[in-house]
Amino acid sequence: MLPVSRRYNQNWLPGIFNDFFDNNWIERTSASVPAINVLENDHGYELELAAPGMTKDDFKVSLDDEGDLVINMERKEESKDERKRGRYLRREFSYAKFQQTMLLPDDADKERISATVENGVLLVTIPKVEPKVVPQANKIIEIK
Repeated sequence: MLPVSRRYNQNWLPGIFNDFFDNNWIERTSASVPAINVLENDHGYELELAAPGMTKDDFKVSLDDEGDLVINMERKEESKDERKRGRYLRREFSYAKFQQTMLLPDDADKERISATVENGVLLVTIPKVEPKVVPQANKIIEIK
């Protein structure tokens, strides 16, 4: 499992998402790391990961034992096409393997997380837990 940094020193985002942007702890398995956008709205969070040319079969999205979101991406390279056209002397625009573990905020509904891949973007939707409405305690107590 990848180590997760739990530093919270950036004030312009909620502290839980600081780890998305702290790349010192990401284990890089190739020279290219996909770009990630995180959007929060009233209903939840949306995580977009740029993955041109990838399909849903290239991804595995899961929760680990600690309840953190884990995104694995691996592209199985076919060498048949390479033999027909020649061999690469330098190859930089291919993602071979990528894994990132992200802390989820306390209000994330972990049971309803969903993911889709469309137009080269992995979209992970993380709904927020519906807040429980506590009735007001305006009640007159009878004195006996």
